[in-house]
Amino acid sequence: MRELNEQEVVRREKLQNIENPYPERYEVNYELNEASKLEDGVQGVRVAGRIILMRKMGKMSFLTIGDINGKIQVSVKMDMIGEEEYSKFKANYDLGDFIGVEGEIFTTHTGEKTVRASSITFLGKALRPLPEKFHGVEDIETIYRERYLDLIMNDEAKKKFLFRSKFIKELRNYLDEHGYVEIETPILNNKASGASAKPFITHHNALDIDMYLRIAPETYLKRAIVGGFTKVFEIARCFRNEGIDVQHLQDFTMIEGYCAYYNYKDNMKFLREMLQCIIEKLFGTLVINVGDKEVDLSGEWEAVSFRDLILRYSNIDINVYNTKEKLLEKINEEKIEIDSEVPLENLGFGNLVDQLYKKVARTKIVNPMFLTEHPISLSPLARANDDNKEITDRFQLIINGAEIINAYSELVDPQEQLRRLEEQAKLKASGDEEAMPMDYDYIAAMECGMPPISGWGIGIDRVIQLLTNSENIKDVVLFPLMRPLDNEK
Repeated sequence: MRELNEQEVVRREKLQNIENPYPERYEVNYELNEASKLEDGVQGVRVAGRIILMRKMGKMSFLTIGDINGKIQVSVKMDMIGEEEYSKFKANYDLGDFIGVEGEIFTTHTGEKTVRASSITFLGKALRPLPEKFHGVEDIETIYRERYLDLIMNDEAKKKFLFRSKFIKELRNYLDEHGYVEIETPILNNKASGASAKPFITHHNALDIDMYLRIAPETYLKRAIVGGFTKVFEIARCFRNEGIDVQHLQDFTMIEGYCAYYNYKDNMKFLREMLQCIIEKLFGTLVINVGDKEVDLSGEWEAVSFRDLILRYSNIDINVYNTKEKLLEKINEEKIEIDSEVPLENLGFGNLVDQLYKKVARTKIVNPMFLTEHPISLSPLARANDDNKEITDRFQLIINGAEIINAYSELVDPQEQLRRLEEQAKLKASGDEEAMPMDYDYIAAMECGMPPISGWGIGIDRVIQLLTNSENIKDVVLFPLMRPLDNEK
């Protein structure tokens, strides 16, 4: 049992003095942010919230109550609520407690909108005191582990997570207005398909089989297209058992969308217009600050091929060094040091090209750029280009060094898909843990017939990190996974 500090002991003693410290309900007629905009003289206002500031004085005290959306000042006078109630208030109410307030709106001489309390009701005791000085680099672990404290104490944290909710709402609205239908697909999968990534493995006790947490909803969303949907999307929690850094988490939220009869160029236009519409609606501008850089999201966005981008920042032409062996030899010759969880010699050509691009080019991109013409072995579910079968009709949107969107014209030929998945299975057998497994069930769905399709995925956490100018992706995830503390083991 954890030993209580002095303040916690005192708060527990105060709890015994309160007749009903945890009442069933309290009827409010205004949210705090609504009450703070009311005209002076409005009576019968009933609000509730957590005490976040308090100045107890002789016969009159001031406190501020708050929630995620707003806050308002409350004046508590002995001659308004009665001497007995005022004494109980002074003796037993603490910072962090929840209260309900009924009264009249007025504005103080300092210009602060205030509720003049005619009654106060105790609604919940905080048995632990709020931190006095919560923020700072030394507290970053506490911020992630105890996000509720971050939300209580930090207005910027509140704004960030409210922005995330608003962004997702606008995303849904835009897609709905353009005819997309939101569906749900399985999180537990028999195959870890839909992307090149190392999966999490779990066990289904009732069926006594190993299963995978989904790495992407892609193949099931495309099954829906087979079934007759023409525009479909899902906001999906996904899981990839890979490295962690300021832009990557193992469990994350993404949105994937698919449109029948589109190609990847149609989606370039659609997604640019979608993001520009949503961002301008939320910010009132398309020029945003990211760190010490200014990112301009307006107008058309540059499109650059994988080959040309790597050539722009290195001496390597992937059309010349077009096999794994040639490319790896050239990387070593150029003394380019690439950090990879999988040994470079175990990677296929496409994944090796991807690692090279991430090392030499990605971090140098600031304004929006469409990266195109990915090697076919890097895109086992994408359609091959009609003029060059070694590349795919695919693009990624890169903004300030972050991959925001991945999209392509989908491969809808089941025989070609089978051949590619067989190649992926060989790579997996030779040690490439990110290669895709064989998925005969998906092939069977494809064999029922697929129209032309273009699909896309956006990392919600990643785009919110960008738009809120956050250093770490954990800053925009309410409750990021953390290693247990010693006392939690």
